[in-house]
Amino acid sequence: MGIEGVGARVARKEDKRFITGAGRYVDDMVVPGMKHAAFVRSPHAHAEIKKIDVKKAQAMPGVIGVLTGKELKADGIGNLICGWMIHSKDGSPMKMGAWSPLAFDRVRYVGDAVVVVVAETKGQARDAAEAVDISYEELKAVVDAPKALERSAPQIHPEADGNLIFDWELGDSAATNAAIKAAAHITRMKIVNNRLVPNAMEPRAALGHYDKAEDHYTCWTTSQNPHLARLVMSAFYNVAPENKLRVIAPDVGGGFGSKIYIYPEEIICLWASKKTGVPVKWVADRTESFLTDAHGRDHVSTVEMAFDKDNRITGLKVDTIANLGAYMSLFSSCVPTYLYATLLSGQYDIPAIHANVRAVYTNTAPVDAYRGAGRPEATYLLERTIETAAREMGVSPAELRRKNFITSFPHQTPVIMNYDAGDYAASLDAAMAAADYAGFAQRKADAANRGKLRGIGMSCYIEACGLAPSAAVGSLGAGVGLWESAEVRVNAAGTIEVLTGSHSHGQGHETTFAQLVNQRFGVPIDSVSIVHGDTDKVQMGMGTYGSRSGAVGMSAVVKALDKVEAKAKKIAAHLLEADEGDIVIENGALKVAGTDKQVPWFQMALAAYTAHNLPGGMEPGLKETSFYDPSNFTFPAGCYVCEVEIDPETGVTEVVQFVAADDFGNIINPMIVEGQVHGGVAQGIGQALLEGTRYDASGQLLTASYMDYAMPRADDLPSFKVSTSNTPCPGNPLGIKGCGEAGAIGSPPAVINAITDAIGITDIAMPASPSTVWAAIRGTKH
Repeated sequence: MGIEGVGARVARKEDKRFITGAGRYVDDMVVPGMKHAAFVRSPHAHAEIKKIDVKKAQAMPGVIGVLTGKELKADGIGNLICGWMIHSKDGSPMKMGAWSPLAFDRVRYVGDAVVVVVAETKGQARDAAEAVDISYEELKAVVDAPKALERSAPQIHPEADGNLIFDWELGDSAATNAAIKAAAHITRMKIVNNRLVPNAMEPRAALGHYDKAEDHYTCWTTSQNPHLARLVMSAFYNVAPENKLRVIAPDVGGGFGSKIYIYPEEIICLWASKKTGVPVKWVADRTESFLTDAHGRDHVSTVEMAFDKDNRITGLKVDTIANLGAYMSLFSSCVPTYLYATLLSGQYDIPAIHANVRAVYTNTAPVDAYRGAGRPEATYLLERTIETAAREMGVSPAELRRKNFITSFPHQTPVIMNYDAGDYAASLDAAMAAADYAGFAQRKADAANRGKLRGIGMSCYIEACGLAPSAAVGSLGAGVGLWESAEVRVNAAGTIEVLTGSHSHGQGHETTFAQLVNQRFGVPIDSVSIVHGDTDKVQMGMGTYGSRSGAVGMSAVVKALDKVEAKAKKIAAHLLEADEGDIVIENGALKVAGTDKQVPWFQMALAAYTAHNLPGGMEPGLKETSFYDPSNFTFPAGCYVCEVEIDPETGVTEVVQFVAADDFGNIINPMIVEGQVHGGVAQGIGQALLEGTRYDASGQLLTASYMDYAMPRADDLPSFKVSTSNTPCPGNPLGIKGCGEAGAIGSPPAVINAITDAIGITDIAMPASPSTVWAAIRGTKH
């Protein structure tokens, strides 16, 4: 049984049901009397709604209801909100434009929902949706964030003059300018972080059911944090009182951040269910997902990195324009601010940093957190710039990084973060050894003999995970605390249920959380159930995002296990007539240390519930709850090395080697951690080489299907070499740092650094498609 505990490579318990088709997703849910919804969405990026005629649609076969935004407003349903307040540097609050779940006066991006049709079948709903007649007066659109700030740009929201949401800064401008003025060398770059579509395997879906008899609502939804969905829908959108709303997130087929938020569809399905008297289900098709899921990234930045005569970084100045799309999504404001600018120090001891961020509205889909959320943008900017600086100064990119590493901890950066622990040189050394960095010159020469261009690139990343503590994020504008909860129930037969506010949608919680219990009590992991995703079963929790499930979610479990262990030892001591301090738990039994006296775990549990023989004054039962609010962020870090070969005749790039050396602190299950790194690196390589969202000048999405948006496939990727070192996190009881986003953060700059090294240029745009690389080799504009 011990091999199932912390540190063991235990196969994921949940995979059996997934690979046999027994997973239960929102689209699998069937409620008696359930009907289907289809949305009428704007074909225009920017237009006034002049008239909506639903008569023809209402008369079509199977149609139960055709509902508009005016009815929604008449029923008091509120606008969608952004939950993190950012103030501009002049002290003014961010300019949040109104976002109605159903547009009734103006549409602001292609895909904006205008009408919902409820019908007997999905086909009937879609047919009727096509029959809704909407008259628009098309307006000028803008899709490019810098252009949205120009005087000639159309005004998207009356609340945000000139389309500027906020103009925010962090750091010391005077000190940074002084460092640049006194620099021996300055590297200047324009950095573009391309817009991405999340593309989780399971599209978004919602099933709303209003039970008239109970005056109660249930919403099944593809959510990473069902409790937050319930809170926001009740407190801000006025869908239902919180005590009369149950939100269930069953199996969820991936999220990558895009399923943190509350979208119009969940709200409308619940409202439409009450309005029509039937349960209402909506499941997105893939093009709806491309159009309406919150996109990621989309930054345009200029950067100046200053060095002294000894090649030490003395200052970093960054100006960023962040495209937030047509509306402010739930966490959109914190991504280009406190999740981005606070990481601009990277792994380097930079004495002066200043970042200025302007967030902008455009006529595009809303932009919010996507795997890494701000940290990939910061890492890409920093690692592309330091690699370029090394080439400009004629020094080794690896040694320039090493010279500037932070080596003493804790380390206070100039941009809020206080790094608690790390050993960046260890990851650099491990990555260089695994990549045979010293042997690259020979491999480059061999490639040249074959007519190929070979390049090597490096990226040293750091991220802030386990988003917390609540008091800190509250002072920075967060609308909720970022603690986590857990309840541990020991049943009368000794089996254990762990109820967690964390949500699993691919992370393997049913295995890793059970490993914690096995390690503590020796109970087989098959005797441990992990319960999550249902607001009627689990106490309130904050969900899963920002690589917080281990550092925060598991820490809450550990605190509850501590309480269970203390009571269990008291019961065992009483049963064994021993001193409580002499009780140890080993191999599923509670023993008196140094003797053969013991009581099996199940027997102790049964005693807790029969209550025939408990210590005086003790309550029956064995169930404990805990809430954990971390004392600091956690700071995973690592070094990635990418090697590519490029065919100069076609521009095709092959990733021939990719090495990841990460420091995640203590690790619960190495196999699951490796899987998380593999997935993250695959997504990062996808961003660097293949993926890029494109709108035309009128706001039409040109990449609205897999025919036009390239996702990485197996033959685009090599076998990754992954390894981990360990400087335990001192800020949580398990020493965990988090691993879910690292791969997507560290990989894009490593890939682009390798490509630019191979073709001998300073910069190339992501995605570095064959045509882009081919044009760059020839010095022509793609």
